[in-house]
Amino acid sequence: MANLAKLPLALQPHHDGSALYVPNQQPKLLEKVKVRIRVHEAIGKLKEVRVRFSESGEAFPTPPAKVIRRDGGWTWYESTIVMHNPKMNYRFLIVLASGEVLWYNTQGLSTLIPADVLDFRINTFSSAPAWGKNAVMYQIFPDRFARSAQADKHKTPDWGVAQQWADPVLVDGRDRSQQFYGGDLWGVIERLDHLKKLGVNLVYLTPMFPGQSNHRYDASSFDQIDPLLGGNKAFAALVEAAHKLGMRVIGDLTTNHSGIGHEWFKAAFKNPSAPESEFYYFSEKNTKYDSWFGVASLPKFNWKSSELRKRFISGKSSVVAKWLKAPYKMDGWRIDVANMTGRIRDEDMYLDVAQTVRKTMVEVNPDTIMLGEYTGDAAYEVQGDGWQGAMTYSNFTKPVWRWFYNTKAQAKRAKVYPTGEYAGFMMWDGNQSGSGRDLVASYNQFIAAFPWHVRLCNMNPLDTHDIPRFKTYAIDGAQKVAAAMQFTFPGIPVIWAGDEFGLDGYSGEHSRTPLPWNGELPTDPSLIGTYAALAKLRRENSALTDGSMRFVYASDEAVAYVRENGKQSIIVLVTRGVEKKIVLAKDAVPGLKKAENIYGGAKIKADGKTFVLPGAALSVNVWRVAK
Repeated sequence: MANLAKLPLALQPHHDGSALYVPNQQPKLLEKVKVRIRVHEAIGKLKEVRVRFSESGEAFPTPPAKVIRRDGGWTWYESTIVMHNPKMNYRFLIVLASGEVLWYNTQGLSTLIPADVLDFRINTFSSAPAWGKNAVMYQIFPDRFARSAQADKHKTPDWGVAQQWADPVLVDGRDRSQQFYGGDLWGVIERLDHLKKLGVNLVYLTPMFPGQSNHRYDASSFDQIDPLLGGNKAFAALVEAAHKLGMRVIGDLTTNHSGIGHEWFKAAFKNPSAPESEFYYFSEKNTKYDSWFGVASLPKFNWKSSELRKRFISGKSSVVAKWLKAPYKMDGWRIDVANMTGRIRDEDMYLDVAQTVRKTMVEVNPDTIMLGEYTGDAAYEVQGDGWQGAMTYSNFTKPVWRWFYNTKAQAKRAKVYPTGEYAGFMMWDGNQSGSGRDLVASYNQFIAAFPWHVRLCNMNPLDTHDIPRFKTYAIDGAQKVAAAMQFTFPGIPVIWAGDEFGLDGYSGEHSRTPLPWNGELPTDPSLIGTYAALAKLRRENSALTDGSMRFVYASDEAVAYVRENGKQSIIVLVTRGVEKKIVLAKDAVPGLKKAENIYGGAKIKADGKTFVLPGAALSVNVWRVAK
């Protein structure tokens, strides 16, 4: 019987849905699709390999796969399936010469018949713009990014509590959402050169519509940009300036709710006869209503309303369309709490709303991107037929946090903020410690159900405006290593404004500290160079944007993986602590003896039939093998 436990990680079979394994990355209904797997001789002598695939809810095996090439100890097998349905799932059946049957799916090898939910997924929904997989994203919270001289012309709004740029942010109490620092879009324009230096090519702005808070997720209108930010004129100027520098711009849209100050809500509140009454979930003569998590200032939209759809998400005259058209020409939307949109009690219009938004975007400009926010697992719902990628924390952010988590950080946090609602992590559960093996297992578990085309457009943040800063809770020096993982994993690396300065953030609110352009806070000047170098590395190596992903080593202190496409293999080694000897089998990565170090400077040593990689603590090394 095969001893799978003794089969090294680097020599296990591999398939991931990338172009190396599925050459047709945009299959159409009823089209034939080639599906490949690589199997190493270390598994034992094989009798046959087949693909077990779904068709209309039933499972069928392909004929035995044919051998298409051999590469050292690796043999590549190819089968053909037909896209009988828009969504299909599949796994591999490997029969050893002994007659023993093994299954291979997204979680690796198994002697037991696995559940279909763990199968690989393929569909006909690959429509994300080509630039999506090449994006390096920078997230901006407008009130805290930069304040131009023009901002001085605006009075503090009635809802706001005026702050000086160097004033500390409040992390507790009602006024935390009312602190007004006055950052504006003209200030963003003035700092675009900073983003260019970092290697950024995609700017993501949290809400810019007027509201009653500094975060503006409580929109009072979707038809204008907040005058406090510079209004429509500033936004048009920002997009134009960004485009001239080779950057794209996406906005943030709350399709789940508005604010109570919104013109639609005000027209309908206590007025059941108003046309807008059907836009929300009103009761008791429109004096009560459903809201996001019971937050009274955020009434929830009722997507059964055809008029709401017409005004907001459907067609070229809708809100969704307006900001994608001239004179603004924005490049896409990030949808706030996408996982909750259209869902309440026994109603579920989630996918319908997502598909309607995307259809409108395609009508206006098909070269735009649509990303949905999920605080939890997004894989089984984000398949590309609506959101083309997910802003989620489960598959990348949390596993990386846990590997680098400083177990002393929570005690330090408690001393800084000993009381109040932000004394804990709220829903954030990244405050656990784990090994490199745990990271690999967790990543594979949460990434599994994403089709490859969605995986390439998932956002990979270390932190955002809603959670604590990675640097604050990580062991000292870990940010540079974790940032390298952002830029070398499949997906879109996300720099949350301030990461490049090494800012602290003990909570999501504290993470929104204004950027210290004039030395208002201590910074780490070396981080800007780190992010710029990583962006350059990604830009110059195509395997880091579209290549397959294969883990070849994992221990408590080190993780190594390979990104491969038809042009090159990129080997990445990241460490937490010291790993004295990282050994890879001779043909774990074909061509490894010819590898050239392109980041980090360390050399790979040949040791007989194996290769030894360097294992200094908190290090990053990247090697390239040209094909």
